[in-house]
Amino acid sequence: MSELTTVARPYAKAAFDFAVEKDAVAKWQEMLAFAGAVAANDDMHQLLSGAVAADTLADIFNNVCGEQLDEHGQNLVKVLAENKRLAALPEISTLFDAFKAEYDKEVEVDVTSASTLTDAQQSELVASLEKRLARKVKLNCNVDPALIAGMVIKAGDTVIDGSVKSKLNRLADALQA
Repeated sequence: MSELTTVARPYAKAAFDFAVEKDAVAKWQEMLAFAGAVAANDDMHQLLSGAVAADTLADIFNNVCGEQLDEHGQNLVKVLAENKRLAALPEISTLFDAFKAEYDKEVEVDVTSASTLTDAQQSELVASLEKRLARKVKLNCNVDPALIAGMVIKAGDTVIDGSVKSKLNRLADALQA
């Protein structure tokens, strides 16, 4: 998967830079999401791995996408077909979304707590995280009773582990040392 990310990154970055320049980030995000879904389709995936000429493949792909792709989106499909990279479209869409989130100064935060968080707790947590991370925060909340109490917060590479289970494990390690 990391090889696919390496292949997709320059295309996603170029598409994002172009979209920002043309003030069409939302439109490009929609186009890439749709094209990525088409490329991920099982029937299309088999066609992409076949021995179809690049021009023919680009025409088929653009016809399937129809009016969902504008002229620039169709040109991207042609370039990807010429370079045998159409299968990377789902990853290009994912990376484009990440570039947009960075550009918009947004971050998705995964919160795993021992019990369900109330709306008030979620609001307080969002406010604290936005202040600490200097970004707009979108929470993805999960419940794991094994934590006993507290929560584990993951935002990108940052992990804040305030669970009782983790504290008990650290205490046990300290007592054994």
